[in-house]
Amino acid sequence: MVPAPGSRAAEPVYRPILACRRGELDALSHLDQTATARVAPVLEIGTVDRTTVDVLRRLPAGLLPAVDVSALPDSRAAELSRWGVPLVPVIGLTESDHRLVTHGAAARACGRRALVRLRAGQDRAGPDGSTAAAERVWRSTDLVPEECDLLVDAGDVCCPADVRAAEPRVRRLLDWARRHAWRSVTVAAGGMPPTLSRLPTDEPIRLDRWDWQLWQRLADTGVDYGDYGVHPAVPGNGDPGDRLPTVRYTDDGSWWIYRWARRGGRGDERFADLCRTLVSAPHWPSTGAAFSWGDHELLRRARRGAGAGSAANWAAWSTSHHLAYVLATLLRPDGDIAPRWNPRPGPPQRGRSLR
Repeated sequence: MVPAPGSRAAEPVYRPILACRRGELDALSHLDQTATARVAPVLEIGTVDRTTVDVLRRLPAGLLPAVDVSALPDSRAAELSRWGVPLVPVIGLTESDHRLVTHGAAARACGRRALVRLRAGQDRAGPDGSTAAAERVWRSTDLVPEECDLLVDAGDVCCPADVRAAEPRVRRLLDWARRHAWRSVTVAAGGMPPTLSRLPTDEPIRLDRWDWQLWQRLADTGVDYGDYGVHPAVPGNGDPGDRLPTVRYTDDGSWWIYRWARRGGRGDERFADLCRTLVSAPHWPSTGAAFSWGDHELLRRARRGAGAGSAANWAAWSTSHHLAYVLATLLRPDGDIAPRWNPRPGPPQRGRSLR
């Protein structure tokens, strides 16, 4: 569940890092009450206008997203406390003094909550430098570590070599994190390739979820799990010219990529053929349409109950299934929860690099 303001996390929370786009927001808007209690999305904002704020205001009750405005200019428009919506500010270790003050105001407005985002590939100040930067954050925002969740963002991990390189780097960051009494600690990574256009079409293609494998290798640390949903971690990539109907379907440790290019007939029929193939596959859940809103919509298309939709719809349905699958997986079959993060503050370890 989402803890009461000021309390420590009571059980694992899933933190997907999602772009603030129609597809991802549609998936979040269809989360049920059980899911909203355990998912804490991190939304990356590229632009801000009245529509953005209205969409955030319409998210399900009980869902408290963290919002990262680091891509926006340091201006009044990016001050979350002015948006009139309860939002958890995402704070980097190198924020400007002005932005830290405004993030502090936003944190106090939502029950004294903030998310500190440490990017493993960029924030390499060393343990003492990182501690000094974190203390500056707490001082400028008028917060304490117990009011802050820590997100260790490992970035892009798209192959075994990436996982092997990321694991020791993340472990060193977690060693540093144990110096402080964070409210919770999450490790997130993105395992989806930046482009799918080179994959074969008209057949499901299996891809490993390398981000999930990285988190499994860190299971002994008790950190929470985060990812980039069904999209790559690297911004600005993708297939802008690829308009083929595409579904990214999450399974146990893998994704199944469906890209349909079959000619003939209407586009609706082409997508219906994709969905018929999906719902007859072994990885289609035994509960079928009841598994998630996205699965319900995909089954409707398989039965020709609706049109093919758009790229935003395909992203929404894929994300909806992904969120439901990850949440179902994070609880063990016997109902137990994974080991919890246990900070063990110790004396400073001067001179040890985080790189």
